[in-house]
Amino acid sequence: MTMNVLSRPIPDTISAQLPHIPLFGGAAGKTEQSATGHRSKLQSSLEDAIRQSGLQNGMTISFHHAFRDGDKTVNLVVDKLAEMGFRNLVLAASSLTNCHAPLIDHIRNGVVRKIYTSGLRGKLAEAISRGLMTEPVHIHSHGGRVHLIKSGELNIDVAFLGVPCSDEFGNANGFSGKSRCGSLGYARVDAEYARHVILLTEELTGYPNYPASIAQDCVDAIVKVNEVGNPDKIGGDATRMTTNPRELLIAKMAADVIEHSGYFNDGFSLQTGTGGASLAVTRFMADRMVRNKIKAKFGLGGITASMVALHERGLIETLLDVQCFDSVAAESLGKNPHHQEISANQYANPSSKGTSVEQLDVVILSALEIDTGFNVNVITGSDGVFRGASGGHCDTAAAANMTIVVAPLVRGRIPTVVKQVTTCITPGNSIDVLVTDHGIAVNPARPDIKARLEAQKLPLISIEELNARAYSLTGVPAEIEYTDRIVGVIRYRDGSILDVVKQVTE
Repeated sequence: MTMNVLSRPIPDTISAQLPHIPLFGGAAGKTEQSATGHRSKLQSSLEDAIRQSGLQNGMTISFHHAFRDGDKTVNLVVDKLAEMGFRNLVLAASSLTNCHAPLIDHIRNGVVRKIYTSGLRGKLAEAISRGLMTEPVHIHSHGGRVHLIKSGELNIDVAFLGVPCSDEFGNANGFSGKSRCGSLGYARVDAEYARHVILLTEELTGYPNYPASIAQDCVDAIVKVNEVGNPDKIGGDATRMTTNPRELLIAKMAADVIEHSGYFNDGFSLQTGTGGASLAVTRFMADRMVRNKIKAKFGLGGITASMVALHERGLIETLLDVQCFDSVAAESLGKNPHHQEISANQYANPSSKGTSVEQLDVVILSALEIDTGFNVNVITGSDGVFRGASGGHCDTAAAANMTIVVAPLVRGRIPTVVKQVTTCITPGNSIDVLVTDHGIAVNPARPDIKARLEAQKLPLISIEELNARAYSLTGVPAEIEYTDRIVGVIRYRDGSILDVVKQVTE
């Protein structure tokens, strides 16, 4: 029999059963309190928060991209890490954009050794395409990123998550405060799986800050900063509502395909991807839904003002939002009870216990290129340079009942429908229909859809004919010259290697 510090007798039989558990020794007491009398996770500076995180050279840091091209967190943090002398870090961002060009210097100086990301654009993308990094960048889908994290390949040591507002205990959301970005669906995964989580916030609110997209039990430290992002730059060319007649024609034909596909029934579900024609499909769906007395059960994905408009008209019952693409969507998330925030894990991780993409009837996606095997490229341009994002492209295409790709036949003097895509992001067996301004091609694997569209006398054409027509307008494109060096590895949503990207020859 042994007595603990409270003079409570603990039998030796219990101690023998728990040989590694000490007796209560009285060291536990009240936690350290702030001036308010309550515990606070607020740090005096970003440098202090980094030092307390235990970050070491060679470790993995992560970021989210809810602010898209308006993000200011990545550059702020990596500048500070460089100043503090960190080296050989792995940067795991959910996506990188034009605004992250300052990372070029940090890569050259050895601060960042390796990158995982869904997208690459701008000067950073150009530099990586031309051999900036010693290790290839890994391009993953949004669902694939979560799979890599949960499988253990991406072990995040410290997550730096920029949020518009948080209380001093770490309850944060993206739909309150002056710099609203909306859904924090990508950040939630980092908050749940990172070893250490640091929130950077513009505004501190009273406790509890609810509803909370990121909850207090996931957060280790909070740093107040002047800016985490500019919400005015969340939207861009990829999320604009088009007025281009050609894109509107494509969008109208895509709406025709949906209406007559066999999936346009009361309670159907849909997602529209980025790109002018893809987003414009919602404009043409509204009249059809009203005319046929059809309502959608849910709309999914990156939510836009056009999806919000259908929701507020009662034409879409619920919005499941992993990322807001504009200020209207961010505002809606904060006020509409059936506009629901979801994590990237729930959205599209193929190894989760259930994803929302598996419940999709129709998804409309864009393409930089699509080949005669229906394989799609959304990551590299016709020059072989990174200039796009994998995003949720292959996630939604693989899971939806019908996947429609919308794209012009040619862009300028560059063919969109080609013999073989420069880089494959989504395999052709996931694509059901291609809608172009020169006609509609149905994957031969979907004779059921083709028969329904033929019955409506829609302008069907084979994808081989579309390719021939594109080449007749542009000529056969010259082959891109590459070196033997691999600058990018394309990861499919299950983590497998789908393709590689080589360094372009100068």
